[in-house]
Amino acid sequence: MPGALDGYRIIDASQMVSGPMATMILADQGADVVKVEPPATGDLTRALGGARHGLAPTFAVINRNKRSIALDLKEPRGLELLKRLVAGADVFVQNFRPGTAERMGIDERAMRAVKRDLIYVSISGFGEKGPYVKRRVYDPVIQALSGLADIQADWETGRPRMMRLIIPDKVTALTAAQAITAALLARARTGKGQHVRLAMLDAVIAFLWPEGMARYTFAGAAKQAVRPGAPDLIFETADGYITAGAISNAEWKGLARALGHPEWIDDPRFKTPAVRMINLKQRLKLTAQVLRTGSSAQWLARLEAHQVPAAPVLRREQVLDDPQVAANRLIVESEHPHAGPMREPRPAARFDETPAAIRRPAPLLGEHTDEVLAEIGLAPDTIADLRSSGVIG
Repeated sequence: MPGALDGYRIIDASQMVSGPMATMILADQGADVVKVEPPATGDLTRALGGARHGLAPTFAVINRNKRSIALDLKEPRGLELLKRLVAGADVFVQNFRPGTAERMGIDERAMRAVKRDLIYVSISGFGEKGPYVKRRVYDPVIQALSGLADIQADWETGRPRMMRLIIPDKVTALTAAQAITAALLARARTGKGQHVRLAMLDAVIAFLWPEGMARYTFAGAAKQAVRPGAPDLIFETADGYITAGAISNAEWKGLARALGHPEWIDDPRFKTPAVRMINLKQRLKLTAQVLRTGSSAQWLARLEAHQVPAAPVLRREQVLDDPQVAANRLIVESEHPHAGPMREPRPAARFDETPAAIRRPAPLLGEHTDEVLAEIGLAPDTIADLRSSGVIG
């Protein structure tokens, strides 16, 4: 069955993670995504560690369901071929630093000249104006500037910490995928294309704001010094680690009883959600002291019996065998034609009528160049000439 975006074509000139992951989501949902890569190197994520037969695992996941065309956009004939591709597409995505697309001749004005109702998407680190726009950007830079590293600060020392996942790249990708879908919906209603601009900094600040910047939400209040980030909810047991948390009064009562300390229920330090937050460190230290005295299985059984949200802290290899992950049929295994056996998560959103699916593996560099160029009318001898001239790979 075709996916929800079947019939839409996306030309993806982005690299690394934010743009490619956004277009992966759309490709999973049925869009025909043509990935445009420089012939010599391809997308930089192709060179990341853990590669098997020239295919890196990160690249293999975030570029599934796409076709690759190796095209030198610095060559006039390469640029002309890109424009011919865009003329038959619905969306064009790039994540070059501001000003680069203009210098290359692939900016919004140039692309709209060949496709009037094009959805043109620009993903950047900081936006188009301001003191930082010319700076190079990677995920840690956005973690530092957005406040995310401060939110993760050690609760004892106050030292900021980075997330060990590239959260800004992925949040930007999710935001971009939703924005592209919304722009396509608007075009269906109005007949007009538009330029969608998205800065990683903007996406991450918007993402972390609801609770991460809660004390700054109501304007006019006096600025308050922020104490270091709250301790995490990881508790050591006699044989491992678990997490457990109590927000409501009912959950707190259940936690106190499960841990064998019903006196905590009426303790004035923990009587209400508000005072439990004020006395957070005391509450968590008391909880931790008790949980160290028994096994993970023992405590998880008691916490579940008292309806307290809790779970074991799984190692990454354990996630693969978790019964709920298995019940969700989340991890799928396949045979990549070049890299061999691989596993990855299926598309998270499930559609009853237009299922998202992994329809094709991530491509080798330029694997579909001839196929895609033939679709826009190039003859085999013309393609051969372009390849011998280095315009395509």
